[in-house]
Amino acid sequence: MTSRTAGEPLVRLSGVEKWFGQLHVLQDIDLTIDRGEVVVVIGPSGSGKSTLCRTINRLEPIDSGEIAIDGQRLPEEGKDLARLRADVGMVFQSFNLFAHKTVLENVTLGPVKVRRQPKADAERRARELLDRVGVGSQADKYPAQLSGGQQQRVAIARALAMDPKVMLFDEPTSALDPEMINEVLDVMTSLARDGMTMVVVTHEMGFARRAANRVVFMDGGRIVESADPETFFTNPQSDRAKDFLSKILNH
Repeated sequence: MTSRTAGEPLVRLSGVEKWFGQLHVLQDIDLTIDRGEVVVVIGPSGSGKSTLCRTINRLEPIDSGEIAIDGQRLPEEGKDLARLRADVGMVFQSFNLFAHKTVLENVTLGPVKVRRQPKADAERRARELLDRVGVGSQADKYPAQLSGGQQQRVAIARALAMDPKVMLFDEPTSALDPEMINEVLDVMTSLARDGMTMVVVTHEMGFARRAANRVVFMDGGRIVESADPETFFTNPQSDRAKDFLSKILNH
C-alpha cells in the first residue's frame, strides 16, 4: 500500500481550462474525487461533460490548470503518461473493441502487453471479469456476434482487467437500444457498490439517483452545482439546474 494519507483525493482537477478554437469548453474547473466515490456528471449537451471526462486521462489535453491522479500530476506525454493512463479505465459511447480479436483476447490484451501479466493469469482473470459482467459464455465469440449491450459489458470488463484506480464512463449507454441500457447500468451499479471510484457522464438520471455519491451539474463549460443526489434532484440551488431538471424529469 502507498503511504498516502486516506484524506488525499484520488483525482484532483485545479483551475482546468480548455479551449476548442474560440470555444471555451472548460472554464476554471476545480473538482476532487475521493477513493471509492461515484461522481455522476450531468448537464445539457455541449456543457463540457465529455470533455471534462476525457481530460482526466489526457485524451483531451488542457490549456491550463493541473490534473493529479493519486497525488501524481498528469504528465504531458511519454512513458509516464502511459503508466498513469493505465491506472484510469475508460468506457466510451462506442465500444471500441478490436473486431478481429475474440472477446477474451480483447480483455487480455492490455494486461499482457501493458501490465506484462503472464497470459494464463490474464485469461483466468478475464474469464472472472466476463462472468462478473454477465457475458462469460461469450468469451470465444467476436464482438460483431454480440449485442450492443454485451459489447459494452465486454468493454467494461476490458477496462477492469487493467485493475484501474478510477473508471471513467463517457455516456456509456447513449449508443444502446433502450432494452440494453439497464443491463449495462446494472453492471455499473454493482461496481459502484463494490467501492470502485467512478466518474460517469450520463443522461440516465435513475442511475445518478441510485448509484452516485455526488452529482456534478455542468452548464456552459462550468461546474454550476455539486451535491448529493437526494439534495440535487429534490432541491437544486441554481436556476440553470432547476430549468434542466424540469425539462428532463417531466417527460
